[in-house]
Amino acid sequence: MQPGFRQRLRQCEPLLGTMVTLPSPATAEVLSEIGFDWLFVDAEHGALTIPDIQGILQAVGGKAACLVRVGSCNEAEIKRVLDVGAQGVIVPQVNSAEQAAEVVRYARYAPEGNRGVGLARAHGYGFRFAEYVQSANEQISVVVQAEHRLAVENIEEIVAVPGVDAVLLGPYDLSASYNKMGQIDDPEVIAAINRVTEVCRKAGMPLGYFGVTAEAVKPWQTQGYSLLVAGVDILYVGQGARRMLKDLKTQTDT
Repeated sequence: MQPGFRQRLRQCEPLLGTMVTLPSPATAEVLSEIGFDWLFVDAEHGALTIPDIQGILQAVGGKAACLVRVGSCNEAEIKRVLDVGAQGVIVPQVNSAEQAAEVVRYARYAPEGNRGVGLARAHGYGFRFAEYVQSANEQISVVVQAEHRLAVENIEEIVAVPGVDAVLLGPYDLSASYNKMGQIDDPEVIAAINRVTEVCRKAGMPLGYFGVTAEAVKPWQTQGYSLLVAGVDILYVGQGARRMLKDLKTQTDT
């Protein structure tokens, strides 16, 4: 577990990450060597199983913090990704304070929550059980996604839930909830994002944003968003290969 990641997150330090969707430990290992602060391991939309996630975490080996996005606010899912060693969870579609409180309960051991106790990779397969259990509540990051108009309406109550460490905006799903799929520059969508931004700033809640490119993320970086996700592993592969093929074809044509 990368020391101090949650503390850095809560202090709104700039934390630059990228998204991992491929069930390839080697790909995640390469990304961790580049210098990203953290990796967004996507088990919501990506084809990642628990063994895949464990392999990714083993390959990264603490060189970057790995936060896993689960499919939903589900106790079993949250428990399993934390037990294999994730440094935090990202939970999509958190639209109310009640849902946010559930996420915290599932991610924290008693007395702060009711996370189940087991023996797994996070606990050193039992050899570091006491050490892990004593420190997990301080080290595990809990990030909730605001990506629906209901989350925008309830954002004051969501950020007031103890144990929520950051709010990550999902601009594409947010736009869809306003029946404006992909129109992330639409005035209504921008107004919703601005509302979340203003409320989180007043509450001292760290903010996160995802964009496919650095250019998509930079405007939010200048607005004080600190938990940033830019790019996706599968796009790096596809776009890099496309550029290579284009260069080769250009050379052949000349």
